[in-house]
Amino acid sequence: MMTSTEAKNALASATLIYSQAQVEAAVDEMAQAIEVKLDSDNPLLLCVMSGGLVVTAALMLRMPSVLTLDYIHVTRYQNKTIGQQLEWVVKPRENLQNREVLIVDDILDEGITLSEIVKFCQDQGATRVLTAVLLDKKHNRKSGAIKADFNALTVADRYVFGYGMDYAGYLRNAPGIYAVKE
Repeated sequence: MMTSTEAKNALASATLIYSQAQVEAAVDEMAQAIEVKLDSDNPLLLCVMSGGLVVTAALMLRMPSVLTLDYIHVTRYQNKTIGQQLEWVVKPRENLQNREVLIVDDILDEGITLSEIVKFCQDQGATRVLTAVLLDKKHNRKSGAIKADFNALTVADRYVFGYGMDYAGYLRNAPGIYAVKE
């Protein structure tokens, strides 16, 4: 397990990929695109914890729609840097039946977690399920044909953290998006 000192050193040696201003501008654009596409007058924003927390909050503040919020906690990482088996920690409390659901997550990497959450929402009777991610990681390991309906930014195939994304449980609060030193 990483120590806080090691996390500070990782941040100090990391490469800044997107500044906070760049991330905020991209989230502004994504929020506008989402508003145009929403069909219902009461969408449910479903935050994927814990990484989706910051981007969900940022989106909510930019969306004039009347909406409700819930969260789901499904993880493959458990504060590690390599994905493992899917763990369903918390399911939404809101009834998804006949709801338009916008799933908000931090990053689309392989797509395994996001695919399973979309399937879960559909199985619960959601009328429409949309997905929004802060980052779309570019590589050839995507699970099936999963593609986010909305993504703010793209990133190369590197381990990234900040703006909600962690590095071994730390650095979610880094204001921009950073890549771990190679």
